[in-house]
Amino acid sequence: MKQVAHKPKLFILDRDGVINKDSDKYIKSVDEFHIYKTSLDAIAIINKANIPIAITTNQSGIFRGYYTESTLKQIHNKLHNSLKKHSNSTINKILYCPHGPNENCSCRKPKPTMLLESLKEFNVDANNAVFVGDSLSDLKSAKAAHIPCVLVRTGKGLRTIKTLQTNHEFYEFSSVPVFNNLLSFVKSLNLLS
Repeated sequence: MKQVAHKPKLFILDRDGVINKDSDKYIKSVDEFHIYKTSLDAIAIINKANIPIAITTNQSGIFRGYYTESTLKQIHNKLHNSLKKHSNSTINKILYCPHGPNENCSCRKPKPTMLLESLKEFNVDANNAVFVGDSLSDLKSAKAAHIPCVLVRTGKGLRTIKTLQTNHEFYEFSSVPVFNNLLSFVKSLNLLS
């Protein structure tokens, strides 16, 4: 995997497990959407460094009928409002895939489509972006888009690390940097220095 640029020009973040607590039962309502305080702090730092942030998230719960696109919009409004209240911060772009895993759409991670759209939106070369995820599909998506990536231990991160350690099929991801959470990664970059 490629090395993360010292000061990336674009942060692309997975949502569930990176920004907010994840659930194997899906985040189906605004009440179930719990943002990590550390993620609010991390996004504030990225904003202060004037670096854009895009979220790319699989939301197959829409396809499965667990929630609607209207509910997803309310969840993202909660995210925007929480960021504004916390530090007047913002997310610049949110892309999501509403399809199920067997629909063979072009957007669902591990396909790179949403990541590539993010690069195009902000006119950033893949080498100057970074993708932060917690799952194997996140890592595969970043690899397919040729974007350097890091893995966080939050969300499905610990489960993903165990898979990488025990399944030699995924040896290619063994050099991906691992951080406790989004904030620990962002702090490691010294963006404001």
